[in-house]
Amino acid sequence: MFAAAIFDMDGLLLDSERVIMQAWLSSAREQRLVLSEPDFLQVVGCGAQESRERLSKLLGGAAGFQMVRDRARAKLAAQSGVVFPLKPGALRLLGLLRARGVPCAVASSTFVDEVRCRLAKVGVLDYFQALAGGDEVSRSKPDPDVYLLAAERLGVPPLRCLAFEDSDHGARAAHEAGLRVVMVPDLKARQFDAAYMQLPSLEEAVAHLDRWFSAVVADATAR
Repeated sequence: MFAAAIFDMDGLLLDSERVIMQAWLSSAREQRLVLSEPDFLQVVGCGAQESRERLSKLLGGAAGFQMVRDRARAKLAAQSGVVFPLKPGALRLLGLLRARGVPCAVASSTFVDEVRCRLAKVGVLDYFQALAGGDEVSRSKPDPDVYLLAAERLGVPPLRCLAFEDSDHGARAAHEAGLRVVMVPDLKARQFDAAYMQLPSLEEAVAHLDRWFSAVVADATAR
């Protein structure tokens, strides 16, 4: 049915959202500013500009945002160049897709250089034939641009790509780009109703590979 797979990164491939959220919450407390977990969850899956605008409002303006962001970044940097671990099932799924000859890409709201760095730190950068980051498109998720760019770089029509997402913003972006979407919620419960499928983790995706990528298997065997 599909010829390629495109993945979100933070919260889907990497268990990064919790670490980042805790750095922001503790940094806000240290600055005597109010930022709750439900507040922060509003920006999960958003692009950099939208995140900045929302957090600035929550933190009383641009100055509050800047102070908390700088402190949160320092906390993360102090953790020995923080390595966000792979989510359960991610490495096995990527390995099986590679064995089947399925091209893979990442479509992330995170800047592309940071995407490359985080994936390299956990040893999976080479599993991807293309990367697309939030700094490479004019409109971030839920607009479809980053998914369209990822599919273009793979050389596969969006309708032939299967997206894996953890956030509603990301799922809407993939859906608007023409991809079918497998939802694997992380910090937030799914609200996006047009998902092709929802799974509790990437570990469960393995059972569906024959159905999703059977044509790719056949083509690879023929070659």
